[in-house]
Amino acid sequence: MPERSAERTSGSETAEEVTGPAPCRVVVCRDCCCGSPKVTGVDHAAQTARLRAEVPVRISDCLDVCDQANVIVVQPSAAGRAAGARPVWLGLVNDPDATEDIAAWARAGGPGVAPQPDILDLYAFTPPRRRANS
Repeated sequence: MPERSAERTSGSETAEEVTGPAPCRVVVCRDCCCGSPKVTGVDHAAQTARLRAEVPVRISDCLDVCDQANVIVVQPSAAGRAAGARPVWLGLVNDPDATEDIAAWARAGGPGVAPQPDILDLYAFTPPRRRANS
């Protein structure tokens, strides 16, 4: 697994179709495994563009969970954080339908504002640094 690098932002962070403040932000991992030809059959640019059409998107270098490629993190808005929400990590997001489910949830408000669609439970995981030591 590569060494964690600083997060980088690519392009505008604001969704073009949103007229008011975005309900939440999405971080998309794109470096060594995620967003690369190592994950075959996925149009990575289309996935990022689809999400960016709904909410602000940050492109991050490796998030150190390569076994879960493609990784998307849905970060709560200020209102979501005030309600106690934490970022939701989604892995193996390699299907356009999953991308649509994430886009719809983020558009609706995301963590702490809108209920997480049950289908996204299939993709949710706890990143290693957040797992409790047993």
